Amino acid sequence: MAEFAVSLVVEKLTNLLALQAAYLDGVSQKIVQLRNELRWMLSFLKDSDMKQEENELMQQWVSDIRHVAYETEEVIETYVSRAASQNTFDLITKPFYLYKVGRKIESIRSKMREISGRRETYGVVRNGRSGGEGTAANERLRWWRQTSPHVEEDYIIELVEDTKALLIQLTSMESRRRVVSIVGMGGLGKTTLAKRLYNHNDVKNHFDCRAWIYVSKEYRRREILQGIITDVNALNRDEMEVLEKLKEEELLKKLHEFLEERRYLVVLDDVWSMEVWDCLENAFPSGKTGSKVMLTTRNKEVALHADGGGIPHEPRILTEDESLKLFCKKAFHGMNSLPAELKKLGRDMVVRCGGLPLAVVVLGGLLSRKIKSTEEWHRVLRNITWHLTKGQDRIAAILALSYNDLPSHLKSCFLYLGLFPEDVSVQTKKLIHLWVAEGFLPQEGEETAEGVAEKCLNELIDRCMIQVGRLSLLGRVKTVRIHDLLRDLAISQGRKEIFLEIHNGNKAEPSESISTKSRRHAIHSRYDQYVFLKDFAPHLRSLLFFNREYNVDVARKRMKIGFRFEKKLNVIYKNFKLLRVLDMEGVRVVCLPDTIGSLIQLRYLGLRKTNLEEELPLCIGNLQNLLTLDLRYSCFLKKIPNVIWKMVHLRHLLLYTPFDSPDSWHLRMDTLCNLQSLPYIEAGSWIDDGGLANMTNLRQLGIDGLSREQVTSVISTMERLQDLQSLSLLLISELEMFPTLTGLSQCEHLQKLCFYGKMEKLPDPQEFPPNLIKLTLYNSQLQRDSITKLERLPNLEMLVLGDGSYNWRDMIFSSESFPKLEILRLHLLKELEEWIIEEKAMPKLKHLVINRCEKLKKIPDGLKQATALKELEIVGMPVEFEYKLRTKDFFEFKHSPSIKSTTDMLAIGLGSHQNVGWPEALFG
Repeated sequence: MAEFAVSLVVEKLTNLLALQAAYLDGVSQKIVQLRNELRWMLSFLKDSDMKQEENELMQQWVSDIRHVAYETEEVIETYVSRAASQNTFDLITKPFYLYKVGRKIESIRSKMREISGRRETYGVVRNGRSGGEGTAANERLRWWRQTSPHVEEDYIIELVEDTKALLIQLTSMESRRRVVSIVGMGGLGKTTLAKRLYNHNDVKNHFDCRAWIYVSKEYRRREILQGIITDVNALNRDEMEVLEKLKEEELLKKLHEFLEERRYLVVLDDVWSMEVWDCLENAFPSGKTGSKVMLTTRNKEVALHADGGGIPHEPRILTEDESLKLFCKKAFHGMNSLPAELKKLGRDMVVRCGGLPLAVVVLGGLLSRKIKSTEEWHRVLRNITWHLTKGQDRIAAILALSYNDLPSHLKSCFLYLGLFPEDVSVQTKKLIHLWVAEGFLPQEGEETAEGVAEKCLNELIDRCMIQVGRLSLLGRVKTVRIHDLLRDLAISQGRKEIFLEIHNGNKAEPSESISTKSRRHAIHSRYDQYVFLKDFAPHLRSLLFFNREYNVDVARKRMKIGFRFEKKLNVIYKNFKLLRVLDMEGVRVVCLPDTIGSLIQLRYLGLRKTNLEEELPLCIGNLQNLLTLDLRYSCFLKKIPNVIWKMVHLRHLLLYTPFDSPDSWHLRMDTLCNLQSLPYIEAGSWIDDGGLANMTNLRQLGIDGLSREQVTSVISTMERLQDLQSLSLLLISELEMFPTLTGLSQCEHLQKLCFYGKMEKLPDPQEFPPNLIKLTLYNSQLQRDSITKLERLPNLEMLVLGDGSYNWRDMIFSSESFPKLEILRLHLLKELEEWIIEEKAMPKLKHLVINRCEKLKKIPDGLKQATALKELEIVGMPVEFEYKLRTKDFFEFKHSPSIKSTTDMLAIGLGSHQNVGWPEALFG
């Protein structure tokens, strides 16, 4: 990875010479010499990242180069930052600073000469071995190793006997609630097996409700209880806002009362301690006969503690033949046998995996990218060094082998995931924004940095280095996770590379074990003071907080925390002048001091879910290098100062907060030509003043509070926004009406549309964007014949008809309509009584949601003929409707779907909030 670190510094020096010439006058020639020497060193680093694993001399030499490259970056950035912050960088101060930086540059050049000399003196030379070292094969692994309980892996070895034994336990009808445990070491496939059972049809049909929760070492009871309540009730986000205000004991009581009348299954995945069970046990009543809790754990004592009368199930390891079969599927994309010339090599490699599925999958993912030749496979086999013979060491060696095979930029992307807490689901959009801010990504032609980052994400998934967490209904990766063993690898390797450090409040960990030169730090625990971070200031580039604090008592927050907490964060604003990333999501920040404006190197500022009040300071406009500003869910923030226009490099401006987003209508926006994401903003004069027309790089746009005339202006500007993919428009009041929406047909990249407000006339099918795949309508008051227009949209995959969108008694989907529709959501269609689906309508429908359409009498007969329907979800429907669906109707389905019901969500007292996800689903 040193190669990539040095190349980044070389590129940065080149950019500084071009963009900061005024500040570098007097030392520019020395910087050019420095850059050229680093370029020369790069030629000796091309092959070093793999070789250093074999050679301690090479390892030390590479480390020396990395240190001198980082020192170069620090010297130049410190000088530029200091020069830029001076009000008058005059004739008196400038010579002093120039002399000082000149001396430092000479010192660095001297170190470079010493490093080069050591290469010759000690024989550190490049290995001349030919061949495709680190080169991937043309064929690539195309499936994802997924961890969402609803998304199963394509390539697994089904342990028939294990599955059968656990099914018997899960579907037994004991009168009291029992605990079914799956026990084994990390990577054994406990979660995969549990997921198989969770989605088994016998299990789905046996239980009234199910929930799946990841626990992990650093669990929080509140989050676990909220997660279970969400799963068994499918609460929308408005109702979750109510949950946030409840105390933990109230949450536990409500969950207990809800489960008491149901046969339920709750899966607790990755439980590490008996304490977890002790603090959750009271939430799980006996319920109906046959209720179960299933947990996965590495500790058999935990399983026996949860249910002393149970017998924990320990999945067996894979046999050699099973390992070879799984390896073959991964390495050769689903094939069941290896080519004859590779069979012995393949078997020799999988034997080293010790039957551990994770190791086999990771090794198979690695080999899928290699040339399918005996020479290449021999090389991989030779690099699997087994100094120790016991399980975890073997797996660590295989995982390290996969890490070493990553290109330099992917190593950085992978190591970055080590900063996140264990078992956390990482939002992919946030991760991509962080990667871009860090500058990890190579330039690929005219592709945006975000596009390159998404490719990197998918490549890490293809290599089985990270796992898919949650998919959107349209199949996009929403969250990712990293297996515990791989996270351990990322942390250990990241510390070795002075890439990262984690502060988790563990007093047993000596402070001297933490490198002061690490570039990125993550805070995982609460601290009374952050003064200790001052020691890291010269080298620190990224600081991420994960010590989220809940705002249970707002009044107490304002009185006690306002001063004390702000004061302890001042060390950050005052000392960390070279920070590129500052993420304080969930931290109780009430106000930002003016010193925030001195962090002029910031590329990412995350203030999501903070307690910021009133208005941001004007000096926020000094952050002119900022790429991402995230202010979402800052519930007390009232206004954003009109200085955003100064952030000319801004790419992602995220403002949405439920119910009361900060005022944004007054902002000047005409300079933000690099903006890509603006999912929420209030309508204002910026629309007509050139602000919107200049945002030619926009991918996502959502505007609230629009008048009819402003909608016309927005639509007329669409021809300039050729990259726009998602557009959401909300009218200012029910008295307003959308004009005739012409001009959208020219927007070839536009894939998602949402309109909230009355429509004078729904566009004809040819007037919609030609590649539209998702359409959401609320309060549209569509004419009766509008369905005949919608059903002819040729590429529509998802349709949401929300509250007030269709106010007629009957609705007809004609024969062969909606040819590509896969997802249909009907929310609060209060007048709908009869829904007719004619033959061959919606032939690809997979997922249907019917939410509080309380007058609808029955499921359409035409729906029962659907062959693709997998899941039918009903929310808030009359008891009679659900009863008929689960009895008579269910047996009439040609292909029985999974039925998910949340009819009686009022049972825990949260049913008064009727919001069904709009507009937060689009803006949040």
